[in-house]
Amino acid sequence: MIDHVSVSVTDLAAARTFYVEILEKIGLCELVSREHSVGFGKSYPEFWLNERPNMGAVAQDCGAHVCFRCPSKDAVIGFHTVALAKGGSDAGMPRDRQGAKTPYFGAFIFDLDGNKIEVVTFPREATA
Repeated sequence: MIDHVSVSVTDLAAARTFYVEILEKIGLCELVSREHSVGFGKSYPEFWLNERPNMGAVAQDCGAHVCFRCPSKDAVIGFHTVALAKGGSDAGMPRDRQGAKTPYFGAFIFDLDGNKIEVVTFPREATA
């Protein structure tokens, strides 16, 4: 349904370092690097960072909200832990949650620019 999504960042180098480490925890890697953008994915760049150095600070919880599906609870916890260690801020600790139709295990962080990034796994799909 959605081919790719992008979020704006003020400092591409800092955001790239941050995202390389946290996305590795959920099986994504850097696939494309351009002067003002970086694309991540498994085999196709489905998540992009676009540098907008003059955009200014984003009010907390007013930036983009992107959710990644993870293979396990361990991946959700690892993502959240590394994100906080690398300068992200907590927006929802890893825990069981009730979704619109089904329960899930998830966590939320704010990246270095205030974009909300969510990671989830569904019990029927989880491996750990």
